[in-house]
Amino acid sequence: MLRNAEGKILLSRRRKGTHLAGLWEFPGGKLEAGESLSAALQREIKEELDIEILAHRPLIQISHSYPEKQVFLDVHLVNEWQGTAAGVEGQQIAWVAAEEIDDYSLPSADRPIVTAIRLPSRYLITPPLIEDESIFLKQLEASLQQGIRLLQLRLPDYDKEQLRSLAGRVMALCHSHGATLMLKDESLARRLGCGLHLSSSQMRAMHGRNFPQQQLLAASCHTQQELVHAASIGVDFATLSPVQPTTTHPQAQPLGWDRFSAMVTPATLPVYALGGMRSDDTPQAWRCGAQGIAAIRSLFGD
Repeated sequence: MLRNAEGKILLSRRRKGTHLAGLWEFPGGKLEAGESLSAALQREIKEELDIEILAHRPLIQISHSYPEKQVFLDVHLVNEWQGTAAGVEGQQIAWVAAEEIDDYSLPSADRPIVTAIRLPSRYLITPPLIEDESIFLKQLEASLQQGIRLLQLRLPDYDKEQLRSLAGRVMALCHSHGATLMLKDESLARRLGCGLHLSSSQMRAMHGRNFPQQQLLAASCHTQQELVHAASIGVDFATLSPVQPTTTHPQAQPLGWDRFSAMVTPATLPVYALGGMRSDDTPQAWRCGAQGIAAIRSLFGD
């Protein structure tokens, strides 16, 4: 997947006589025998678009079953290349803003990729206790100024009226910085038009999505079975934890990166690594198949 400096994504249209002809897709191709993924990516993009890739990193892996075939997509994000992209093989191409991709008909396997490209690599979860709301809001604004674009307001001890008052102010801050707010309270999330983050128990009790498609729906997961169920009911993204030991849940057995990767690889939705994460863990999370990291202390405030 190519993303240019303006944030637009390159789509190409499948030619007549190919599988899913006429649909738009993210350029790519197949591995040849004995070929590395990086070499295949370089070769396919050169053949299709006549450009040289300079840098890429993992975005998401997707397994998908069509009636006629099974596909596995190992999607990488390309932000640096040399040359000007052109439809060398006669295919139509278009640079499209991420929010406008829904205007194009894509194969069903590509839908989680669209979600992944729209999500940032860092997900801030706010501290569960607030001593001074004015200080909290200043720290939150500092996080937004530092580039946080997805955050969860998590205040389990707040009553509904307190939460409603503060959430409105946080929503305004998020709006001013182009960030997305996630809440744990469904009625308030519906009222404000923001995202909803389900607990694992809430998610397991659901048998289908009953939340507006235009608002993000997330879930906390701790097992591979929960990741499978989250995807089956239409959750947009999940957190998987704990990856590393944490001070907030010292009794929890950490997954470690190898087990985390094994659980995320077959998942069909974007997954954030949660538990003991710091910003410099982001590249490791990418290598293990994650969307990025989710954290409290390392992403909040100065």
